[in-house]
Amino acid sequence: MSDTYVGAIDQGTTGTRFMVFDHAGQVVANAYETHEQIYPNPGWVEHDPVEIWENTQSVVVDGLAAAGIDADQLAALGITNQRETTVVWDADSGRPVHNALVWQDRRTTDRVEELQEAGDDEWIRERTGLEVDAYFSATKTEWILDNAEPLKLQSSRGEDLRDRAEAGDLLMGTIDAWLVYNLTGNHITDVTNASRTMLFDVHEMDWDDELLETFGVPEEMVPEVRPSSDEELYGHTDPDGFLGAEVPVAGALGDQQAALFGQTCFDAGDAKNTYGTGSFYLMNTGTDAVTSDHGLLTTVAFQLSGEPVQYALEGSIFITGAAIEWLEDVDLINNAAQTAELARSVESTDGVYMVPAFTGLGAPHWDGRARGTMVGITRGTRKEHIVRATLESIAYQTRDVAEAMEADSGVETTSLRVDGGAVKNDFLCGLQSDIIQTDIVRPEVDETTALGSAYAAGLAVGYWESLDELRDNWQVDRTFEPEMDEAKADKMYDRWDDAVERSLDWAREE
Repeated sequence: MSDTYVGAIDQGTTGTRFMVFDHAGQVVANAYETHEQIYPNPGWVEHDPVEIWENTQSVVVDGLAAAGIDADQLAALGITNQRETTVVWDADSGRPVHNALVWQDRRTTDRVEELQEAGDDEWIRERTGLEVDAYFSATKTEWILDNAEPLKLQSSRGEDLRDRAEAGDLLMGTIDAWLVYNLTGNHITDVTNASRTMLFDVHEMDWDDELLETFGVPEEMVPEVRPSSDEELYGHTDPDGFLGAEVPVAGALGDQQAALFGQTCFDAGDAKNTYGTGSFYLMNTGTDAVTSDHGLLTTVAFQLSGEPVQYALEGSIFITGAAIEWLEDVDLINNAAQTAELARSVESTDGVYMVPAFTGLGAPHWDGRARGTMVGITRGTRKEHIVRATLESIAYQTRDVAEAMEADSGVETTSLRVDGGAVKNDFLCGLQSDIIQTDIVRPEVDETTALGSAYAAGLAVGYWESLDELRDNWQVDRTFEPEMDEAKADKMYDRWDDAVERSLDWAREE
């Protein structure tokens, strides 16, 4: 096994990464490329699926070349992806009919409110485990079919998009399905990504006819759903294609489920939080699909070949790392690494609270019309206070979810495994431990999203034999313990609630 590896394509919100792992779960190749963020209107976010596919090919080739690894040394490829982001494409040409609508996109908020006013949100939540929100793929697919123009011009039969979709000429999927299609020619998604579409019944584990009808999505459009780690394989890369080798594509997980898997949270009660563009706190609930009474989502955690589905509770926080990027965009910082130094340079925020609701608020508030808000500013406020308040907002949003998680599950959080780019910031990890009043555990390999998809693919082809092998690979880099007095943390958190209240229901048309 010393000369074979498993590759992971990690297609994220801001860029695409390719990583190669050895049997010990260590990184032996790493390449990354960003893609354009397209903002056609306020609250709208798009990506070019063709650019994403081209970047995927580039990073795979570059990563292998830099590490001196041949494609035929890959035992398998796994995929992990930004979830909910939706692509519709022509089955014959493979061309997208419109840019991908990104998970952050809020253009379908009016449609969501129609469903809520009609009382449809309750039955939709019961079947899907999801809040009715513009976040998910159902209303995005519906919008594309109603509004995308380019394919109407290409259609020689003069049919509109819905006619073509019903005829099986159009396909839809989240980014994993788009990549699997381009890699193998097969239209396949995994159970975790299917569970994020708001078209899938997580109890029956199948596409739901009533949901498909509600959103006008023909069943002919949706991909085949497979286990996250699939011994039957999703397919193989084309030996005459960009890789020049026939590599099994054997596993896929939505990025947050991939991080849960990479953190080896295989047992009920295990929890992790990933700090990326947004933050996503997941707790494994085993084979029970636990219903949330506190604004969390019930979602599929993963499924191994021939085994029961594992479920999770999830708290989805839309903006955390993106708030740091905003500080850079408005020239308050030069780079993300500066935030710790600036935040440490002041003892507190001087009463400033930042609510980074740039694309609405996710769990547990679920307000698509909330917007970014800063309160408590005085003439004495400096950029250091704003930077510190932004870091604190990440910690407060995580506590919102942690408290909801404990209330729903009845399990007290004693330690939280963390990963993602922001956890390299020791100040943030320490602050997070203080605000939640629990241990924060950072692993040695913090790219756990890519690692999780590699594990899923590797298990499918026998590169790793068991979950115990994967547990043995997981190593702690550092544990952060609370240093702040609990009463002080509670007092700071209480004022956060007041700040959130002021951000709600802001984005209303005159």
